Amino acid sequence: MNIAQKILSDHLVEGRLDGTGELGIRIDHTLTQDATGTMAFLQFESMGVERIAAERAVSYVDHNTVQIGPENADDHAYLKSVAARYGAVFSRPGNGICHQLHLERFGAPGKTLLGSDSHTPTGGGLGMLAIGAGGIDVAVAMGGGPFFMPVPKVVRINLQGRLPVGVSAKDVVLHVLSILSTKGNVGCILEYGGDALSALDVPERATITNMGAECGVTTSVFPSDEVTRRFLKAQGREGDWCELRADDDAEYDRVIEVDLSMLEPLAAAPHSPGNIVTVASCAGTPVQQVLFGSCTNSSYRDLKTVAMILKGQTVHPDVSVGLAPGSRQVLEMLAQEGLLTDLIKSGVRLFESACGFCIGNHASPGEGAVSLRTSNRNFEGRSGTKSAAVYLVSPETAAVAALHGVFTDPREVCAGLPAVMPPAVYEIDDSMFVMPPADGGKVEIVRGPNIGTVPVNPPLPEELNGRCTIKVGDKITTDHIMPAGARLKFRSNVQRYAQYVFEGVDPDFHKRASALRDEGLHNVIVAGESYGQGSSREHAALCPMYLGVKAVAAVSLERIHRANLINFGIVPFVFDKADDYNAVAQGAILKIEGLRKAIEGDGRATLLVGDDGKPVALHVDLSNRERAILLAGGLLNTIAAKY
Repeated sequence: MNIAQKILSDHLVEGRLDGTGELGIRIDHTLTQDATGTMAFLQFESMGVERIAAERAVSYVDHNTVQIGPENADDHAYLKSVAARYGAVFSRPGNGICHQLHLERFGAPGKTLLGSDSHTPTGGGLGMLAIGAGGIDVAVAMGGGPFFMPVPKVVRINLQGRLPVGVSAKDVVLHVLSILSTKGNVGCILEYGGDALSALDVPERATITNMGAECGVTTSVFPSDEVTRRFLKAQGREGDWCELRADDDAEYDRVIEVDLSMLEPLAAAPHSPGNIVTVASCAGTPVQQVLFGSCTNSSYRDLKTVAMILKGQTVHPDVSVGLAPGSRQVLEMLAQEGLLTDLIKSGVRLFESACGFCIGNHASPGEGAVSLRTSNRNFEGRSGTKSAAVYLVSPETAAVAALHGVFTDPREVCAGLPAVMPPAVYEIDDSMFVMPPADGGKVEIVRGPNIGTVPVNPPLPEELNGRCTIKVGDKITTDHIMPAGARLKFRSNVQRYAQYVFEGVDPDFHKRASALRDEGLHNVIVAGESYGQGSSREHAALCPMYLGVKAVAAVSLERIHRANLINFGIVPFVFDKADDYNAVAQGAILKIEGLRKAIEGDGRATLLVGDDGKPVALHVDLSNRERAILLAGGLLNTIAAKY
C-alpha cells in the first residue's frame, strides 16, 4: 500500500479501500480556529454529547484577534469555557496560528486530523492524514463519529535532485500548482516521495502540504522518516514518532516526476494561486508592500532566512514590510538569537502571531498597489483592497524585493548566505495552552451577545419553486460567497453574518434572497466551474441556507464546499451539459417538480427554466448517507434524530 492507504486502512470504520463510493474513517485529532470554531462548538453542543471523544481536540484562536468591538472577545470567552466544559485544549490569542502550532506541539505521524480550516493538510508534512472540512463535520468527529470521504485517487509526486540556492519549498508547491492547477483535482490525495526528501525538513514539507489545498485535493502527505524523527525530537516529542513509508510495490493513480534542480523562483500572479509565472518574468516590477507569514512560510526556518537576507540593510523606502511569526515559539527563538532585532532595525513592522493580513484583517495594500506575500491565497479583494495586485512568493523572493523595491530574482543574493539548519532543540513553552479539567461538568459556558444560535432547516421540500437569485461565473471562492476581513467577527451570529452573503459580488443578493424566502419561494444559485474554491468556511453554505437557498446548479463544485452544502440541506446539482449554464439567466423562474423524489431516487432532475419551462437536465451523485442528510434538511437534523 501507499502511505495514504496505510493510514486510511488503520482508521477505516465503513467502506472499502478497493471499492467505490464513500469511506468512513476514525478521527484521532480535531482542530478548530475561532472564525469557524464558535459554530462548530455550538453544533457540538446541539448534539447532546457529554464529552469530546476524539483523542485530542484543540480550539485555537488565531483569526479574529485585532478587530474593534466586543464580538471577538465574546467569541474567545465562549471558546475557552466550552473547551473546558467538553474536554478540548484551548490555545489562547497570541499563542500562534493553528497549523504551525499543531505541527509543533501535537501532530504525530500516522494519525488522522480533521480541522475546520482548509489548510489543515499542513499536518501532512509530519506524515499525518490531515483534512480540512466544515465545522459540523469536525463537531461530529469530536463526538466520536466518523468522517466520510470518497475513496480517493492517490497521486505520487516524485521529488528528485536538490533545490538550487535561492529556490525553496514555496517554489516546489507553486510548480506543482502549475501542473495540476486549482481545479479538477477533487477526490485526490497527493503523496510525496523520492530521493530529494532527505534534504527537505519538516517546515519545508509543511509549506508544500499547506498549499496543496489550493489544488483542491483532499490532502497531501509526506512519509515519516529520519527527518521527521529529528523534528519531533527537537520539539521534545520523539515518543510521538513512528516510521511511515509506502511499500516498494505501492500503486498510484498517477505519478508526477519533479526534478528540483531544474526549478527556479516562481510566483502566483493575481488573482489565483494557480496563475504561476517565473520571478524572472516579473523582474523590475515596482513593489509597494511585502508581507511575511500566515500559516505558510512563517516557520523559524523561513523567518531566519528573511532575517539573514535583511541583516544590516534597510528596506526600500517605497516598500511597507510586515512580518507575522507563525507561533510564539518562532517569535521567542528569533528574539533569543537577536534576529528579531535585525528585522526591526531593517525596517520590518512586527505583527501578531496570527492570520491577520492573510485573511484581510489588517495591512491592506494601497489602491492599485503590488503586494508580495508569502501566504497561500491571492483571490481578488482578499487583501482588503480589490484593486491591489497580490503575488504569492517564497520568503527569499519577498525579502530581496523588500530591499530593492522591485521584483528581483533572489538567487544571486542567497548564494552568499549560509544555509539555515534545523535547530537541535526548539524553544518549548506550552504555557498559553489551557488544558481542560478532568471533569468539566460544572464549568459554566460564557455566552456573550455575539454568540448566536444554529439555524434550523426544514426537510427537503417536495418540489423546488423559486428563482435564480444570483448567477456567478467560474472559480467562485468561499471568500466571494462569505467575505472575511472585517466581517469575520459576525461568524458566531448567522442571522447577522447572512447580511453579507455575496457582498463583494452582488451587494443586493441578501435583500433579494430574504424577500423570496419571506414569500415562501426558494432561492437557487447558478454557478460555473469550480464553485466553492478556497477555505473550508461552512458559513458559505450555512448563511445561504438561512436565506432560503435550496439548491446550487453548477458546472462543477469543489470538495469541501459540496460537502458543506449537503450538510446544510442544499442540493449541489451539476449540469448534465456544461453549456446549459448559459440557459439560465439571473432572475429566471425555476422549478423542479418532484425534487424530493429525485433525491430519493437516482439524483437526476429536470430544471424548468422561465415562464415557458425550458427543460435543463441536472444530476447529483449521492451516497446513501448524503441522500438521507439532504432529505432530512441537513446533518444536524439527522443527528438530532439519533439522540
